[in-house]
Amino acid sequence: MSSLTSFLEKRSRGGIIGIALAIVMVVGLADYFTGSEIFFSLFYLVAVALTAWFAGTRSGLAISIVSVLTWLAGDFAAGAHYTTALVPVWNAIISLGFYLVVVWLVASLSALHRELEARVGQRTKALTEEMAERERLEKELLETSEREQRRIGHDLHDSLGQHLTATALAGQVLEEKLARQSRPEAADARRVVALVEESIELTRTLARGLHQVTLENAGLMPAFEELAAIIAERFQISCRCECVREVFIQDVTVATHLYRIAQESISNAIRHGQARHIWLRLESSDTGVTLTVHDDGRGLPPDWRQSKGLGLRIMAHRATMIGANFAISPAPEGGTRVVCGLPNFNR
Repeated sequence: MSSLTSFLEKRSRGGIIGIALAIVMVVGLADYFTGSEIFFSLFYLVAVALTAWFAGTRSGLAISIVSVLTWLAGDFAAGAHYTTALVPVWNAIISLGFYLVVVWLVASLSALHRELEARVGQRTKALTEEMAERERLEKELLETSEREQRRIGHDLHDSLGQHLTATALAGQVLEEKLARQSRPEAADARRVVALVEESIELTRTLARGLHQVTLENAGLMPAFEELAAIIAERFQISCRCECVREVFIQDVTVATHLYRIAQESISNAIRHGQARHIWLRLESSDTGVTLTVHDDGRGLPPDWRQSKGLGLRIMAHRATMIGANFAISPAPEGGTRVVCGLPNFNR
């Protein structure tokens, strides 16, 4: 039915009228061969309704008149006899009136249908523009967030890091002075210096986590290896980066989103899953690039499909921004598996 409708919608008004006339001719011949006693005027409605829907009211009116005349001609040719000449005229008027009502109804429905289609088209266009604007704003927000993270990372490294370094040096000078005077407070000063040095290392770690992914030389793979090493050292767990084949991603936006997805997946595995072993894998094939993060933690909660956690939504949105497929599921061997696949990616 839909294919027939599509076929008729592609026809011009003249083509629709030609199809309607052919239907009228076929029905007229059937009316003639079956004789005047069998009522065939109802079958002319097919041509009338078809014309009214696809060609308009005037064309429907013309086909209605042709149908009535064809019906009368067929009956007269088949040898119909009437008691008075008013009988066929009356029958023709009744049939024509019925056809005109059908034409009006069908034409009204057709106009309403076209109006609804126009409204749907306008609404679809508006929604498409709204979605495009929303995606643009979301992309801008993510880019703004990345810029702010980079700025904070620079501030931590350049400002706070240098300030703590100066503090540690001042503490060392104080420790040396107290030690030369054989003062017992020298040990306290030494502990203060040790705490400041730990703060310096922590600041550097935070700065590296907030800094933009470096795409120099080998690109994303060293960044993942460094991330795994930082996580292992900071949280005292096993975090391994596995890259069977070299993966080169020169697009900074794609690389940054993949890196942040890996960061968030590892963070969730540690904070929520209490994982002790995490595997980070980046694979490249003819079909695209796949990032997999697997852990041996407690796994996902029973209601994880209904979860509205911000981290999951951000990861899924980051994947959407770069045209990737994102999936999170319980791993068969335990823990959680996060997979981000970027199909047909031109590396």
